[in-house]
Amino acid sequence: MNPALALHLGAYFGAGVVLGLLYFRGLWWNVRFFTEGGGAGRGALMMAGRFLLLGGALTLASLAGALPLLAVAAGVLLARPLATRCWGAP
Repeated sequence: MNPALALHLGAYFGAGVVLGLLYFRGLWWNVRFFTEGGGAGRGALMMAGRFLLLGGALTLASLAGALPLLAVAAGVLLARPLATRCWGAP
């Protein structure tokens, strides 16, 4: 594998981990918001924001090609157990 390609894929993977941690932290906040009796409108906006952030980032990665998209998606998937270990299950 080309070292430059490996470096780029590593950067995409790292971005995916950061994106995943942000996504699952937002999910944790969203669940706490709903369980503490927050308004449904604000909770729905928070949920839509999480989906738009993740969907937009995955769309941008897909414009770079299949391998960057897979690297970002793998990073997001790796972030899930990290997030639950750090913040606990919602």
